[in-house]
Amino acid sequence: MSQILDSLQQFWQFTGFANCTWGNIVMILIGVFFITMGIVKEWEPLLLVPIGFGMIVGNIPMFPGLNIGIYEDGSVLNILYQGVKQGWYPPLIFLGIGAMTDFSALISQPRLILIGAAAQMGIFGAYLLALACGFAPNEAGAIGIIGGADGPTAIFLSSKLAPDLMGAIAVSAYSYMALVPVIQRPIMLALTTKKERLIKMPKPREVSRREKIIFPIVGFLMTAFIVPSGLPLLGMLFFGNLLKESGVTKRLANTASSSLIDIVTTLIGLTVGASTQADKFLSGKSLMIFGLGLLSFVIATASGVLFVKIINLFIKNPEKKINPLIGNAGVSAVPDSARVSEVVGRETDPSNHLLMNAMAPNVAGVIGSAVAAGILLGFLG
Repeated sequence: MSQILDSLQQFWQFTGFANCTWGNIVMILIGVFFITMGIVKEWEPLLLVPIGFGMIVGNIPMFPGLNIGIYEDGSVLNILYQGVKQGWYPPLIFLGIGAMTDFSALISQPRLILIGAAAQMGIFGAYLLALACGFAPNEAGAIGIIGGADGPTAIFLSSKLAPDLMGAIAVSAYSYMALVPVIQRPIMLALTTKKERLIKMPKPREVSRREKIIFPIVGFLMTAFIVPSGLPLLGMLFFGNLLKESGVTKRLANTASSSLIDIVTTLIGLTVGASTQADKFLSGKSLMIFGLGLLSFVIATASGVLFVKIINLFIKNPEKKINPLIGNAGVSAVPDSARVSEVVGRETDPSNHLLMNAMAPNVAGVIGSAVAAGILLGFLG
């Protein structure tokens, strides 16, 4: 009888009930919340559902030493997590993004690339704020990149500069990407007048196939020579776009933009979520990262809108003025932030379609966030 009781007691010690902490419960509830928002609200479900379920997976209480946890060397989850930890997944996602992205709007209106550059002020603003809050320079750089609203870039940079903070940074970046419409709309309305929101912009000109093919080659050379440290992201982004626009590699472009990016997105979401184990994630630093991430996103959005307003002061021809509502699209949440420009514009004037114009700073923001990551990595890496 005593042997049976000892066996039951030993079995109990290995159960999740015996090893559960309040932190595990909190993180599991947060995971359920992410899944709920992804399904019910449809806020970036391709990101929130995998991350939410990953949070649940990573916070199942377990007896130490079973070699199944994400931080235990050799476990299945740990092997999959190496794609995040070593920075393998983000360049593959950028390959898919490049294969999906049409740069025509940017090619036809190159002046709008400046808006994408201006929005990166959120990154450097958050960097300075993080330094003021006591974070080390490398940690501050990794936190600042959240302002680019680019999850893969945030993961790539944090894996190099602050791997211990990667879970909080990645979850923060993806969370704010999902909340783009919620965060950006009130900022855009607060910083613009009705007259400014009524500005109509001409339809972007047609771009030739030759221009589309030349752009990824020239774009890569220019950006890579400026920031060689951004090579993994920039190289994959422009390579994916060349596969799309060349017209002779459709199979490769289709694979990169569908199967490959879907697989990598699933793995990165699940493993990033699983990395948020309560004992590593629930800390004062994590809360500060979420707060700084929100501030960086606000600064980025405001910088883009205000930059357009400043540019308009120097444009005398009313027909060439830029609607400041597309300033928010300078962050690299493609195409969500461009859709916000369209929606807010049509709220003021249902006949005003800003989507195609907003796509120019939007795709410029993708390039800009990768360049900003390269700059930070070059200085801090």
